[in-house]
Amino acid sequence: MVNRLSDTFPSPPRPDERVLQGAHSFFWKAARLGLLAVLVSAPLAFGAVEYWARAALLVAALALMLLWSFAVARDKILSIYWTPLYLVGAIFLLLGITQFSGHLTIDAFATREALLGFVTPLVYFFLAGQMMAQTGGRNLSRFALIVLIYASALSLFAIIQLFSGSGLIYWTVKPRWGGSVMGPYVNRNDYAGLMEMLVPLGVAYVLSRPKGYPAKTLLGFAALLSLTSLLLSGSRGGLVSLLVEAVVLVGVVVKSVPGVHRRHLVATIGIGIIAVDLLFFWLAPTYITRHLKSTVAVVSSPEVSMGDRLKVSEDALRIFLDHPWLGTGLGTFEEAFPQYQSFPSDLEWDHAHNDFAEALSETGLAGGILIAIALFLGLRTAFGSLSSRLTTEEGWIQLGATIGCCGLLVHSFVDFNLHIPANALWFSVALAIATFRREPQKLPSPIPST
Repeated sequence: MVNRLSDTFPSPPRPDERVLQGAHSFFWKAARLGLLAVLVSAPLAFGAVEYWARAALLVAALALMLLWSFAVARDKILSIYWTPLYLVGAIFLLLGITQFSGHLTIDAFATREALLGFVTPLVYFFLAGQMMAQTGGRNLSRFALIVLIYASALSLFAIIQLFSGSGLIYWTVKPRWGGSVMGPYVNRNDYAGLMEMLVPLGVAYVLSRPKGYPAKTLLGFAALLSLTSLLLSGSRGGLVSLLVEAVVLVGVVVKSVPGVHRRHLVATIGIGIIAVDLLFFWLAPTYITRHLKSTVAVVSSPEVSMGDRLKVSEDALRIFLDHPWLGTGLGTFEEAFPQYQSFPSDLEWDHAHNDFAEALSETGLAGGILIAIALFLGLRTAFGSLSSRLTTEEGWIQLGATIGCCGLLVHSFVDFNLHIPANALWFSVALAIATFRREPQKLPSPIPST
């Protein structure tokens, strides 16, 4: 006999009653709904790459911050969840401000724009952390379910649009810069970057459901659809990131989930991988499978730009060597690169197709150290105490967010997803989910025996 879901996942420790009552007030609910609305709409606005969409994200961030502040003041509750990542983010912001105000950048306008672009996800990271830490696992579980439904709906739209053969976004908008359209994104790699974060959250929600859960098969199909659309995007960086995410998930399950439940989860994951492969090869056009096969031979790939990406990354590191301490200034890669370009090309390289190399060129050793510290603190927190945390719904959703962050970071070695505003926004929220903590309580396994 299957245990009731409420028996499977008892509620984790909650904040004191006064804080909890505040979390259910009108203003807190409005702030959470506002955050969710921004998350859902940002990818639909072409990934928020247009100036108007970027401005809207910043205005919405400030409006949500004011709403959160008003809610805190009105309810006379000041319970701030803290993570060292806030301090690292603040120091990195201070580094950019120092470059701008101290005239240590080669392009003050570009640095100012980059600072505004960095403030936006930083605000969302803070707000998501406060809201998730205050309201607890049940709201987090609902959020993961919404993400699963949203990702599957977006995937269905992207697949239909792909096979319609129009090459237009929403069948009406022609990309100004060309590119390979996928879903609402101009570039399939950016769409893959978004799915790398959404899919693990959805899969984690499905895996956290108990055996016999009525809608588990339907939820599993929704996750399957999202995975298939990621592969159909034809993004090789997305494929590699997805493989890394699968390896991390299996590794965590093998290491942190006990005996019989481990075997059940590994079997479920294996069946899911087989189902995704079958659906993908049934749907995929020949050119997409041929493109993905070239992943194993990136340098000799028929797609010249892949070889060029490696050269651009090398040239970005040459910029770093010439400006080792503070770099050329946040957001100035496009201005600095032409002097260091080592190969002929008619393209304008606004990004290095390697977020880490670009960050080093723009912020130097100071920025590189801060990024390394952030990665260390984030990964240590996200992967800490997994054995106890995977006994709760909250722990499984946090694992999904963690794996999504890992996938995007891997993809960032060959692309610039963190410079796509909608993807940076989702990354900041996934990172907030992955790293907020309360003391875990010893609870039964998420896969109850029958």
